[in-house]
Formats: sequence, C-alpha cells, structure tokens
Amino acid sequence: MQELEYIAPCHFGLEAVLKREITDLGYEIVSVEDGRITFKGDQAALARANIFIRTAERIMIKVGSFRADTFDELFEGTKALSWEQYLPKDARFWVTKATTNKSKLFSGSDIQSIVKKAIVDRLTGVYHIRWFEETGAEYPIRVFIFKDIVTIALDASGTSLHKRGYRQLVGKAPISETLAAALIMLTPWNRDRLLVDPFCGSGTFPIEAAMIGAEIAPGMHREFTADKWDNLAAEAVWQQALAEAEDKILRDVSMSIQGYDLDAGIIKCAMKNAKAAGVEQHIHFQQRDMRELSSPKKYGFLITNPPYGERLEDRADLPELYRDMGKAFDRLDTWSKFIITSYEDAEKYLGRKATKNRKIYNGMIKSYYYQYMGPKPPRRERQ
Repeated sequence: MQELEYIAPCHFGLEAVLKREITDLGYEIVSVEDGRITFKGDQAALARANIFIRTAERIMIKVGSFRADTFDELFEGTKALSWEQYLPKDARFWVTKATTNKSKLFSGSDIQSIVKKAIVDRLTGVYHIRWFEETGAEYPIRVFIFKDIVTIALDASGTSLHKRGYRQLVGKAPISETLAAALIMLTPWNRDRLLVDPFCGSGTFPIEAAMIGAEIAPGMHREFTADKWDNLAAEAVWQQALAEAEDKILRDVSMSIQGYDLDAGIIKCAMKNAKAAGVEQHIHFQQRDMRELSSPKKYGFLITNPPYGERLEDRADLPELYRDMGKAFDRLDTWSKFIITSYEDAEKYLGRKATKNRKIYNGMIKSYYYQYMGPKPPRRERQ
C-alpha cells in the first residue's frame, strides 16, 4: 500500500497523549509540534486513525509543504504539488480554512482563493479539461502558514472528531469529547478502579471513561469525509477497520463509574447520551450536590470540570464553591483527584497545592489541569 503522511491536530498541551495513541496504532511519528502531530501510515491508516484515535480533532492527509513570502510563491508552490494523486477529475474541492501565524501572508480569504486557483491550474494541465464539474466526492482542503512555511492538507474527517455521535444533548459549557478523553488518559485510571465526576453535566467524562474501559472505538458510529475517497482508500479498507473495532470491544467488562450533578434535567440528558454511546450499563448517574460527596470505597478517582465563572456575575461565587469542593474532596483522602478549570485561584481555595499542574488550552481558553495524586492501593487490592 502507498505510504502517506497524516496530520493530526489536538489541544495544546496534550500532544504526548495523542503521540502515544498514534504509536499504539503502529504508525511512525514524523514530527511533534504545538497542537499538531505528523505521522506516516499506509492507506489503512486513513480509516484506522479516524475510527480509533480519541484525542485528535481531525485527521488530514498532508499534500505538501513549501516556503512562500509572496502570493506568487504561494500560487507556484501550490501548483507544483501532485494534486492529481489526490483529486480525481470529478472531485468537489475547496479551501475550507486557511490559518496564518507569524507570516508575511496574512489574508485568509486571499490565501483560500489563490490556493484554489493554483490547484485548478495544475489539474487543467494534467486532465486536459478547462471546466471541472465537481460532481464527485468532497475533498475539503486546509492551509496552515507558520513562519512563512505553507502546509496544505486534505481534511479526511470532515466534521470534527469530537463529534462521536452520542452527545445529542448538552449542558452549559460542556467539555469536548476529545479533551475529556485526553484528560482521562493522562491519569493512571483503569477500568478496575472506581471513577466519579461530581460535576458531570451531560456526562462526557463518565461516557468517555466507559468507552475507554470497554475499548469502544470513538469513531465507530459516525461518517467521515474520506470514507467516500475510493481513490485513496477502498470501501474494504473502512470495513476492515470497523470489523477490527468490533472485535476489540470488551462486552463482558464490569466497571464502576458514577456521574453526579445538581441539575436533574441535565442528569436525564447524561443518561440519554450514555445510552446513545452504548455504555449506560457501566455508569450510575444521580442528582446529587457536590457538597454531599462521600464514599466508603478507597483509592477511587475523581475527574471533573467544575464551574469556572464563564459569566462575570458568577465569578463572585467561585471562592465559596471551591472552598466547599476542597472540603468535600478532603473526605476522600485516599483518592486521586483531577480537576480542569480556567479559574486561576482554584488551588488557593481548594486549600491544597496540586501534585502536578498542567497548562492546557481548551480552545482559546487557558486552563489548568490540577492533579492531586492519592496513595497507591496495596498490591493485593490492585490485583
């Protein structure tokens, strides 16, 4: 099979998790940059990466890179790429997004227009046709320019990979599925250990944990732009990847995962989302105040995304909320606790310095992942 280069963007600060996922799939890492990993793989990787990877925002096929200080250089550099290897005669293609940073070229709309014209010019010479009907499969194109280096790629995922297909209903300020999965994977949690989210909202943390524990591939029940690219990966390749995903599911696994929220309505949403994801049997959802948090069980895990004052009027309530959180969490003194928040004073009001504090960008919001490591259970209990 022909080897291709793939680009997988992710949340800033979570590159190590994504890198591990890619290497676990058996693919070679080419480069690791802020918020982006490039790797090599055969055509099967097109399907497997989209279906199996939990923490990437999308999977793209890298068409090429070159330097461009002017629009003329952008045109010629784009035209020099072998577009005929990727775009058939009837392809429907357009530049869906162009981003630029620390570069001489900065007009996104002009970049989009010039890249499209250059591709048409190239294909006109190769296919010897002057008008492209564009009646076939869609091939959205993305352009990234950083320090005058242009990278052009085909977007193989289409809709972002955080759209697993199960979350029909959401609460306020939901955490994305890809970010939730990455944060869980940054912890030592495994399916044999109790996990609780006291601010579960629409259930993303519990659902992603259950999918990880049952080894349910996140992309099993959705479509991708590239599943219609029969020139790059035949339908059989996708069917093979889906069959592999089916075979990996642990159907008789037992887990103890709990999600609580003060809002009864959002708990109903979480239950519906868990059912849509096929993991409702692994999760117990309950309307419950975080302040009542307690458990007779030792060595559990708490992973949560508490309120952080999205609205200015809510910020005045945060000191009291985080103080109460600290008191409730202290009752679980043998547990490990993991809290993502953009509230800068979280540690101060939780009343204890975190074992580790990881800076993560949730979109454009700078967030902190506070990690409070509890003691390891005795060896006999771990077994």
